[in-house]
This record gives sequence, structure tokens and C-alpha cells, in this order.
Amino acid sequence: MTVFAVQPEALRETLLSLLGDQVRHVKVALGEVEVLVAADNYSAVATLLRDAPGLKFEQLIDLCGMDYSSYQDGAYEGPRYGVVLQLLSVSLNQRVRLKVLCADDGFPVVDSINDVWNAANWFEREAFDLFGIIFEGHNDLRRILTDYGFIGHPFRKDFPTSGHVEMRYDPEQKRVVYQPVSIEPREITPRIIREDNYGGLH
Repeated sequence: MTVFAVQPEALRETLLSLLGDQVRHVKVALGEVEVLVAADNYSAVATLLRDAPGLKFEQLIDLCGMDYSSYQDGAYEGPRYGVVLQLLSVSLNQRVRLKVLCADDGFPVVDSINDVWNAANWFEREAFDLFGIIFEGHNDLRRILTDYGFIGHPFRKDFPTSGHVEMRYDPEQKRVVYQPVSIEPREITPRIIREDNYGGLH
């Protein structure tokens, strides 16, 4: 039996009727449906998206952190950090993007939704490692890509491209040691120099 995809506008109306005032907005852009929720409603909305009869988003495809600090050249005003999820309903053949913004820029926190979709486990660890977003209730929130002693969060837009520390093996101490980065920051602008009549053009 073929299940036809639900039209975005019809899905938007279903989402609005089922989620009500728990969402800040539901919009359709470029044929995709996006739901924005406050951090306080994030876990409840995620559970409804999974379980409600007209939604049935059984599968979490992706979850990632976001840093909006330089979004739209400073025209954006709002929380700096957010989390974005891509969800799929296999049974109803529909997709939705769920977005939640962290209330506190200094200490970004949202609920873990690992109990809703267990695929979130490593995604949340990655967002914690790279963006510093805390997922409250996660039972094993530790770094997943960087070293345990790593300082900072590399995907934050204010993180220096050379990092804060470097590590090396010290033969005298017979172990790996950390030290401040010894690379001088510099700006490299590539130059293109072409000879006259390059490519046979006159």
C-alpha cells in the first residue's frame, strides 16, 4: 500500500491544532514545515510529535546545536544558542523540523529528549561537546569528539580557529602534556596572479 506525502500546509494545520499554545510558531518555508518551541515546552512537544495520531514522528533523523551570534549580520535579536531536530514519520510519510532556543546565553540548557527518541543520545553529546549546550536529564553527557581535557567548544562562533591549548608528547615526563597554543594568529588572504593572455584570452 502506498502512503502519499502530506502536503506542508495540511501538516501545518494539524500541528497547530494538536500543539496549540505550546508552540511559538509553525511555518512553511521552501516546502518544509518548521515548529519553534520555548525550552519549557520542548520535551512535552517532542512527546506529542512522536505519539499524536496525526503526527507519528517515530524517527529522529538528526539533532544539532546552533549558534546564532552572527546570524543575518547582526540583524537577529534573540537567544544565541538553539537545538534543531529533523523528524520523520515513516507511517504517515511526512517530515518536520523542530527548533528550540536556549533561554540563557551564558548557560544554555534544554531538556534531553533521549527518552523520546533514543537516537538522540550521541547527537546530544555532540551538541554538548561542540556548542556547550547542556541537555538536562541525559544520563551520560560527556565529550564525544574532542579530548576529555579539551577546553572550550569548537563550533561556537567566537572560538579561535587555532584553539586555546595544544598537546604534545613530553619525552622527559613520558606523557602527553597540554600547553597554551604557540601558533601566532594571522589572516591569510589568497592572491590570484595570472600572466597576460592567461588561458588564451585577449
